[in-house]
Amino acid sequence: MDEQSSAATIGHNVAWHDIDWAKANRVVRRLQVRIVKAVQKGQWRKARRLQRLLVRSFSGRALAVRRITENQGKKTPGVDKELWTTPESKTKGVLSLRRKGYKPLPLRRVYIPKANGKKRPLGIPTMKDRAMQALYLLALEPIAETTADPNSYGFRKNRATRDAAGQLFNLLARKPSPRWVLEADIAGCFDNINHDWLLANIPIDKDILRKWLKCGFMEKQSLFPTNQGTPQGGIISPTLANMTLDGMEKALKERFSRNHSEQCKYQVNLVRYADDFVIVGKTEEVLKEAKRVITEFLSERGLTLSPEKTRITHIDQGFDFLGWNFRKYKGKLLIKPAKKNVRKHIQTIWETTKKMAAATQKDLIGKLNSIIKGWTNYHATQVSSKAFNMAEHATWAALWKWARQRHPHRSQVWVKNQYFHSEGLRNWVFGAKTGKDGNGWNLINHMDTKIRRHPKVKAEANPFDPKWELYFEEREKDLAKRTFYGKVKALWKVQDGLCPKCEQPIRVEDEFAIHHVIRRVNGGKDTLENLQLLHLNCHRQHHANEGHKREQSDSH
Repeated sequence: MDEQSSAATIGHNVAWHDIDWAKANRVVRRLQVRIVKAVQKGQWRKARRLQRLLVRSFSGRALAVRRITENQGKKTPGVDKELWTTPESKTKGVLSLRRKGYKPLPLRRVYIPKANGKKRPLGIPTMKDRAMQALYLLALEPIAETTADPNSYGFRKNRATRDAAGQLFNLLARKPSPRWVLEADIAGCFDNINHDWLLANIPIDKDILRKWLKCGFMEKQSLFPTNQGTPQGGIISPTLANMTLDGMEKALKERFSRNHSEQCKYQVNLVRYADDFVIVGKTEEVLKEAKRVITEFLSERGLTLSPEKTRITHIDQGFDFLGWNFRKYKGKLLIKPAKKNVRKHIQTIWETTKKMAAATQKDLIGKLNSIIKGWTNYHATQVSSKAFNMAEHATWAALWKWARQRHPHRSQVWVKNQYFHSEGLRNWVFGAKTGKDGNGWNLINHMDTKIRRHPKVKAEANPFDPKWELYFEEREKDLAKRTFYGKVKALWKVQDGLCPKCEQPIRVEDEFAIHHVIRRVNGGKDTLENLQLLHLNCHRQHHANEGHKREQSDSH
């Protein structure tokens, strides 16, 4: 059975909760694998044919809608103020994804604050336009991964900032490693990419891409044209930006590393995360030449380097990249949380306690735990113990002030006993014990996060290529074991990391729910034998279908 007939068996009129997600994933996965193989063989006509088959398939359209209705932006509407929150609206959305007659609406312009005090413009598409972008992204991503620069790590499947840091460690840690670093940043990358270059070089439906690029944006009830750039906020924009910048490594290699002897002579290598990148080299003069090569490369795409953020630095002075500071101390490379990043985290802790001055202790702990856990997990792969200790002291000071201000007429001993308790050798645990069993809730301690070395992803690994499937499965398992805990971790292990309903991996970044096989109202218990870990959408689908069956049995 070919992909087209497989898609047809799923059905074009199936309700949202009746979609067979396991089959839909298999159909799309098979097409993506075939696209990769066609590109690897240089069969671009075949690749385009497979792309068209994917974007026309019911499976592709259903997965596109599922993706945009489960991500963080699912509650942010576009200019039409519509959201797809119900099964009926999602089903209608799937059936509305048609190329013929498609015309995107303008983007809704919003602004978010940047670290330097400025504001970054975002363009928010409508739900339908987001779904169309997600659909075409399913067909574009396999090509993007196959043709990408090996050491590009931003906005790519199964790659993260810690992989970029790992590559820089490999390049800089040894004694004979290069000592000079070009820190670079592209000025307004998303806003300035040349449209003509995109239309000529991105392997996607040109008419659809042109409509997205030229749709304009709405601000203060006025329509503004978009004559350049790809708007930040669109789900496909990061991939378009990545493909625009792919080729940097090749340009540098053609200039500096035609053979092994030249590679040893110049030691020029690039590590990129989205539009932030660094180039290492043996001398300052070599990096000045590398900067010239990159400037020429970017000018063809309508881009320029940011003068205030582009500089050449010696490794003994150190440099900041992706929230970390890379620096050699007496010849030893250490990667630590950047001072700016630590200060920002401490400021977030203080601001949160101040805003929640009237909140309950339990609510404050819930909010702070998510902040602390996210920050410590990000830095857990680097030399972070000193930074964790500093943040821990600052957190205690903020909590003590929070507690004292709530009870200005009480003694310090009373306040301590009210909000802090002892646990093992620790006497200042912020939390409360409830019930006869002594269980309760405690604030996470920064210092409890273990420092673990992260194994960098292999540069040539492609998540859409079947030969790398086992490799990425093992990496995902390792990440889940380090991230999940408690009942979630136990269920994940029992299920071998798969959702029983859609048969797809449950990843760390996924939304999921713990499901009772026998409902608690029917006597089901909270034991592992009666529990399953499901994707959130699969959990909703199960209960929707179960409720429909109960209604039918009651009617009979």
